[in-house]
Amino acid sequence: MPSLDLRCDPVDLTAALVDIASVSGEERALADAVEDALRRQAPHLEVVRNGDAVLARTNTGRARRVVFAGHLDTVPVNDNLPSRRTGSGDDELLHGLGSVDMKGGDAVFLHLAATVTQPRHDVTFVFYDCEEVEAARNGLGRIEREAPEWLHGDLAVVGEPSNAAVEAGCQGTLRAEIHLDGVRAHTARAWMGTNAIHALAEPLRRLARYEARVVDIDGLTYREGLQAVRVSGGVAGNVVPDEAVLAVNHRFAPDVTPEQAEEHVRKVFEGYDLTVVDSSPGALPGLSSPATAELVRAAGGRVAAKLGWTDVARFAALGMPAVNFGPGDPTLAHTRQEHVAAKEIRTVAEVLRTFLAT
Repeated sequence: MPSLDLRCDPVDLTAALVDIASVSGEERALADAVEDALRRQAPHLEVVRNGDAVLARTNTGRARRVVFAGHLDTVPVNDNLPSRRTGSGDDELLHGLGSVDMKGGDAVFLHLAATVTQPRHDVTFVFYDCEEVEAARNGLGRIEREAPEWLHGDLAVVGEPSNAAVEAGCQGTLRAEIHLDGVRAHTARAWMGTNAIHALAEPLRRLARYEARVVDIDGLTYREGLQAVRVSGGVAGNVVPDEAVLAVNHRFAPDVTPEQAEEHVRKVFEGYDLTVVDSSPGALPGLSSPATAELVRAAGGRVAAKLGWTDVARFAALGMPAVNFGPGDPTLAHTRQEHVAAKEIRTVAEVLRTFLAT
């Protein structure tokens, strides 16, 4: 079993985590190492195992509890292991799979778990599996079913990359498919058929004319969007297609429920056969929560809206405010060039230490 030193520089700890491969569904080696390190180096924490997730918490009876959550898995390897470093000082970069998404955040949480032994709030650490795959496999869902008490608190901090700035709440997301029917015919006698692909022209025109909402919530700007993301149809090079499908993705502000988002999309495509494939609610920023306000102050007042969907929505659905706060540029996630600035890892660690220890 690889041995992790949770008290070392969190940049070094990030590199150690990156070097333990943990593609979704294959997190066991990393989960074993995390569990072993927490049991040996953080005796003040209660530690339990749930599948390939590791949970740890204090139980001191503080007035508030903060949940720190980070997924252990990564997307598949893309010639970006093991980790490597370039530059030095403020220009030092750590390269490697998961350095941004999100082993830098995991390293910060693990470092704090071992080194902040008397936090001013009770804390729960949740290191979970299968975030990068379909939602049904997400370890947070399993924990919610089997050990829900581990996910409750006054604030959840998810260590997704946010350029070391607090990103509050998140957008909701909805995927839908528009089905169009035609009549098959030989293309040499096309007038005898009805081309379903040609019928996509009108819904595509509606999308081209669509004006997305820009919404202000708690002083943060959330931008919505409705985009075509896939077109399919056709059976052969000499056949008029009798079926076509247009897939769309709607990103909606957190002041809208999934039901309201669906109603809106159906109105945009009124007159068409539309099927909702999946949808997930957003999360309101919750900046009025005392615990959230404390974290924002510790971060120097830097806070922005999260444009995207993350697991903060799962915590918001449990009735608690949730933010994203982690090192790394999210645009580098899932790329072969994934890398994180060492300075950002240390900044996030220092902000959270200030939040927990003062």
